[in-house]
Amino acid sequence: MTMPQRKQNPSGPFARASSAEVRATMARKRVSAAKLAAKAEMSPSYLSTRLRDDLPFTLNDIEAICKALEEDLDALLHTAVQNAAIPE
Repeated sequence: MTMPQRKQNPSGPFARASSAEVRATMARKRVSAAKLAAKAEMSPSYLSTRLRDDLPFTLNDIEAICKALEEDLDALLHTAVQNAAIPE
């Protein structure tokens, strides 16, 4: 028996800020999307969809990306929180 797939909500402000920080880190470290996908054990299309903000990354994705990029998880998320500009 398979579970029905639930439609995922579009990326919100924090998700967009998180993917922007991933893109900035990739640029800073000169890592291509193809190389990151391989190191993070994601398909290139899965990663690309999230880097374009078509769908949000999961926390597991962010954790795998930080490990693959040798980036501090706390620092990446802290920067994303600061840049999210979530209205109150």
